[in-house]
Amino acid sequence: MKLKGKNILLGITGGIAAYKAAILVRLLVKEGAQVKVVMTKLAKEFITPLTLATLSKNPILVDFFDPENGQWNSHVDLGSWSDLYVIAPATANTMGKMANAIADNLLVTTYLSAKCPVMIAPAMDLDMFQHPANLKNIETLKSYGNIIVDAESGELASGLIGKGRMAEPEVITERVIEFFTQKKKLKSKKILVTAGPTYEPIDPVRFIGNYSSGKMGYAIAEELALQGAEVILVSGPTNLQINNSQITKIDVHTAQEMYEASVKEFPNCNAAIMSAAVADYRPSELFEKKVKRTNEDLKINLEPNKDIAAELGKDKKEKQVLIGFALETDNEIENAKKKIDNKNLNFIVLNSLNDKGAGFGCDTNKISIIDNKGDKIDFDLKSKQEVAEDIVNELIKRF
Repeated sequence: MKLKGKNILLGITGGIAAYKAAILVRLLVKEGAQVKVVMTKLAKEFITPLTLATLSKNPILVDFFDPENGQWNSHVDLGSWSDLYVIAPATANTMGKMANAIADNLLVTTYLSAKCPVMIAPAMDLDMFQHPANLKNIETLKSYGNIIVDAESGELASGLIGKGRMAEPEVITERVIEFFTQKKKLKSKKILVTAGPTYEPIDPVRFIGNYSSGKMGYAIAEELALQGAEVILVSGPTNLQINNSQITKIDVHTAQEMYEASVKEFPNCNAAIMSAAVADYRPSELFEKKVKRTNEDLKINLEPNKDIAAELGKDKKEKQVLIGFALETDNEIENAKKKIDNKNLNFIVLNSLNDKGAGFGCDTNKISIIDNKGDKIDFDLKSKQEVAEDIVNELIKRF
């Protein structure tokens, strides 16, 4: 009974693979899990709530409230109850809603409010699976920290042969067991992560900034939490959200604010990963009113911001680990190695803007890791979630 004591919420959407949900519920219950099921209305066309209620030994939830007695089905309570939310099958329609926060049913609303990790098993026809919009949605869901149980290849309901079949219930069950039984290698560790850009104000409406989306830093924070760490995420302005109770987010705007938060938090942390794109300079003068346009040149004097990683490196204790990032356009390796020495880093993560699919604004990244002994590991182009796993695995080796 490998799942004894675990609360698993199973979301079922309207695809032909919904019939396999009965087997999945049975396997999860057999392993000792407490299973509750939330379905979309269309899912009921493929498998009956009665079947799932019998197997799960719990009422099946479809609507926001029970039309018989008006009892409210709270999506917040469902999300709080769950240790893991498994959505299988996940159709292209539902994944599109999840990726874009279209909360028009109980299943998606519960997803958007869930505090627990989410596991998604896509299922659809070959052409739908391969459509760029669907592939983009899957990458978006990965970037949010969701676990994707990849679709399998084989004969599909349409008669086509290719990728799109939902992973078999036995495979999904094993992934669930693996999720709960994997060793939390960073349990009891507290780790600081910086992410996103900084905005250095010129006047009340203008600033100096950069193109960082924060996706890499947020993916790292999510992966650290999955490995059991308590995470302090100091984030510059982004459009990203965090849905993990193990991550405490501190919002900042300027490099000075990020510096102050990082210096305050680092002494109580086991490690810090400095993935933010911090502005090197800020205007030396802040105009109190909006600068009006004229026909003359406008000159703005810039002064250097504090180097946050270098400041932390000065005070780093022997057992603390400090990881830096370097985004370079030329002399990449040479510049990265200098930063290791100058900032007292354990290792540095190197990006090159010369690599297609790497750097700001992408859902993918291509990195090299160089340690303080000069050893270098090169990685292929991957999703930022996968890159986060590589970085965290290197961190784990330092403890």
